[in-house]
Amino acid sequence: MAVLVNKNSKVLVQGITGKNGQFHAQQCLAYGTKIVAGVTPGKGGELFAPQEGGSAARGHPEGIDGIRQGTSQPSGAADPKLPKSRPVPIFDSVEEAARKTGATVSVIFVPAAFAMDAMVEAIEAGMELVICITEGIPVLDMVRVKRYLDGKPTRLIGPNCPGIITPGECKIGIMPGYIHRKGNVGIVSRSGTLTYEAVWQLTERGLGQSTCIGIGGDPIIGTGFIDALQLFEQDKQTKAVVMIGEIGGTQEEEAAEFIRKHMKKPVFAFIAGQTAPPGRRMGHAGAIISQGSGTAASKVEALKRARAHVIPSPAAIGETVVKKLKR
Repeated sequence: MAVLVNKNSKVLVQGITGKNGQFHAQQCLAYGTKIVAGVTPGKGGELFAPQEGGSAARGHPEGIDGIRQGTSQPSGAADPKLPKSRPVPIFDSVEEAARKTGATVSVIFVPAAFAMDAMVEAIEAGMELVICITEGIPVLDMVRVKRYLDGKPTRLIGPNCPGIITPGECKIGIMPGYIHRKGNVGIVSRSGTLTYEAVWQLTERGLGQSTCIGIGGDPIIGTGFIDALQLFEQDKQTKAVVMIGEIGGTQEEEAAEFIRKHMKKPVFAFIAGQTAPPGRRMGHAGAIISQGSGTAASKVEALKRARAHVIPSPAAIGETVVKKLKR
């Protein structure tokens, strides 16, 4: 049954009238996601009418207003074969949208300066799942969001992430849907690009995915590796998990301890940044090594001790998983 989202998930889009919101809402609708509402303050009562062929918006390739611009097609252009979707009602608030449409999942495509308020609004409205795609959110804003989440039933994915997809059922985010294939390998990753790489290698070798979760590369995020591993361990459809970490922070070491104690399913792990020169910062805000901790070597060692299958190169992810699972 995969995890967190499926064909029945009802999704609303915060920022659906912005360029990124328009473009990716169109792509998600074309994939089959049940987007039942949009939210843009001041535009309640209007309709979001996707254009045939998915040409509602074309984002700048380097991102606009603090929102990472993902690609749903290799060139960033829309697929002319995408069907025309029905209009989506727009509301002034998340609370009103949820109450009138039954939406339980929100995806956020608003600029970084407004992302904290958007997340708080979605949490306050009782959304079960909130996915924040926006990058460049100030750390102090995320500290406030995390504190506000305490004791609430809402699960947050992101920020600065590609989103989540259950292949063949529901795509919520900026990932290219066509590379995914329904199957039984769960993927959780701090890197959007490496998520796509792992998915493509598995799909090319005939292995599909149960659910793929991009948890984001910022220092403070919602759902972490342990949360995702726990979900995959409990999911009957998932038979193995691919975990993609990177240098900086201690998430991977903590996940290794969880794997050692609780995971019965095989876990395949790759750590990005193994060849980064000392002192060099990677692109993600969370990929910062401090005082010798958070190195690739320490993460790899912890994962090996946990009996995870550590993959030395991103080029070998698919090949390694296929070989181990077919034994």
